[in-house]
Amino acid sequence: MSIPETGLAAAVAIPGEDFSRVSLTPPAVGLLQKLWDRHGPLMFHQSGGCCDGSSPMCYPAEEFITADADVLLGVFNLPGRGPLDFWMSREQFTYWQHTHLTVDVVSGRGSGFSVEAPEGKRFLIRSQLLGYTG
Repeated sequence: MSIPETGLAAAVAIPGEDFSRVSLTPPAVGLLQKLWDRHGPLMFHQSGGCCDGSSPMCYPAEEFITADADVLLGVFNLPGRGPLDFWMSREQFTYWQHTHLTVDVVSGRGSGFSVEAPEGKRFLIRSQLLGYTG
């Protein structure tokens, strides 16, 4: 699988690690900037639950409460805006801990709970095993 060119890597958030686990493609950065202007500060959460599957959900910051059941994978410094956290449920992280995640955007409607839904776009995750270069 080919990972799209990265537009922005998240700052490392997991103690003891020295690499970014999550990045954004340039189209994802552009859409997030547009959404930030409309909704204010944003954040991502990926739960892997029954309703959202492996889609990262984008919410206005502070509208989704995280807890000990979640892992902060990284913090993006969204150009011209500010920090944007990427969270994942701890249970989902046990399955994805050996992967690098790239947030991309494609045409199509995603979940009605994620702020990009009215745009006719949806965020999705592309993954690659950490250390795999093929």
